[in-house]
Amino acid sequence: MILTNLRQHITKPISIAPLVTFRILFGGLMCFGALRFMWSGWIEKLFVDPDFFFKFQGFEWVQVPGPAGLYFLYGLVALSALGIMLGAFCRISTIAFFVSFTYTELLDATNYLNHYYLVCLLAFILIWLPANRAFSLDAWRKPNLTRYRVPAWTIYILLFQIGTVYTFAGLAKLNPDWLFHAMPLAVWLPEHTNLPVLGYFFQFKWTAFLFCWIGAIYDLSVVWLLLFRKTRPWAYALVVLFHALTGLLFNIGLFPLIMVSSTLIFFSADFHRKALSFIGYREAENEVNYEPPTGLNHIGKWALPLFVGIQLLMPFRHWLYPGDVLWTEEGYRFSWRVMLVEKAGTATFTVEDSASSRKSEVINGDYLSLFQEKQMAIQPDFILQFAHFLQTEYEEKHGFKDPIVKVEAHVALNGRSSRPFIDPEVNLAQIQASLAPKAWILRK
Repeated sequence: MILTNLRQHITKPISIAPLVTFRILFGGLMCFGALRFMWSGWIEKLFVDPDFFFKFQGFEWVQVPGPAGLYFLYGLVALSALGIMLGAFCRISTIAFFVSFTYTELLDATNYLNHYYLVCLLAFILIWLPANRAFSLDAWRKPNLTRYRVPAWTIYILLFQIGTVYTFAGLAKLNPDWLFHAMPLAVWLPEHTNLPVLGYFFQFKWTAFLFCWIGAIYDLSVVWLLLFRKTRPWAYALVVLFHALTGLLFNIGLFPLIMVSSTLIFFSADFHRKALSFIGYREAENEVNYEPPTGLNHIGKWALPLFVGIQLLMPFRHWLYPGDVLWTEEGYRFSWRVMLVEKAGTATFTVEDSASSRKSEVINGDYLSLFQEKQMAIQPDFILQFAHFLQTEYEEKHGFKDPIVKVEAHVALNGRSSRPFIDPEVNLAQIQASLAPKAWILRK
């Protein structure tokens, strides 16, 4: 009975207007982001200048194309995002955007940010949604395609995805560093004392504590406040204020704009119809044209719960590993742990020839950009990848036989003193990457 009622609820016909708004804003913002990326010279800085690139486990096969290929790739991101915004060949455009954007994020794992992961998820979801059925070039080309009602799950899945970001970001803040030491905001806020008005307060420790507690309460409550009509306008005002402030204080790219635009999906269909009316959107009177969600009857009946289940479980996978996830970073990524860590580290590698005992100390900057070197020094899987690269490099170019690669790594976490991070006696060349706990990390 419960499953039957749930099925009826998520398949009931509702207005497509919120989905149209989401499609337009998401596509427009992503197109702007890709053009901005190319215009700012970040292609050269991140992908042309470096000689070595770090990979996510399982995606080592992803290769960085040459400059022409990179501009083609980001041009495809921009063009397909424009197609999403206009609703032009929308399914093809969305697939092209998802594949091309995800590929760019797999080029170098040191560039990982939570909002890039969110964009990948939202694009994947949009592939399966009928977002082009109204107010789109597709509907203009093929009027029979037009529908002003869609199954409710097409809106609910976006509510769910946005909700997971806030909820798990809030849960992640329920840790001693954030709540009782105001870290890392106690380190970051004093760097902005030059700001007008607000800057004066950033010199005080109590300001960092206030921001930390407000941030945790905000993340844990804002979704629920957005769900109810009476509190929704106030909650959205908080969304705008919160993300405007974080965008002002921290270099987090388009994340504030993504969240401010995406959370509009919580507003009623009437709100979206009125907003869209300013750019010419109209729904046919008494329109009840609605197609049953056949995908949910077949693929959707297991794919939708599977997707939801994965999103709910991923943030908890760090429980499978010993130690503090903020230190080891095992299970850290893809878990919405937003702005929780201030880490600085050093990693000094030595490579020794097993046959002659010849030993060489590595200058990391010979192979890595400054940004890559900083990221590598604080993330164990990157340290291992670089060690394997050095093994091959010294075998092929320096004639070392069975190179022994060791590292002296020290890391300072959230204002604490620097501590040894990796077992200096372990030959990293013999360690294979896996999802198993990394015994060579020195636990806190």
